[in-house]
Amino acid sequence: MRNIKDTIGRADAFEDMAKKSGAVLKVLCWTIGRYDVIAVFEAPDDESATALTFSTSSLGNTRAEILRAFSFEEMSGILGKMV
Repeated sequence: MRNIKDTIGRADAFEDMAKKSGAVLKVLCWTIGRYDVIAVFEAPDDESATALTFSTSSLGNTRAEILRAFSFEEMSGILGKMV
């Protein structure tokens, strides 16, 4: 909260970091409750997404929780591989 007035600038910086890592920021929302911000982005692979999250967290302003989401098509493929 000490640096809350800088949050818009940090959001812009995050979008720049995402672009540099090959990711695309889809949605960024500020929330009330357990999480202050939710960022939805697409990255080329899980490793790139993790590296972007680590890079952001290493700046010291955030703590992150990564949630891997699956599209309808991806989930259909996963279910099709069930044995």
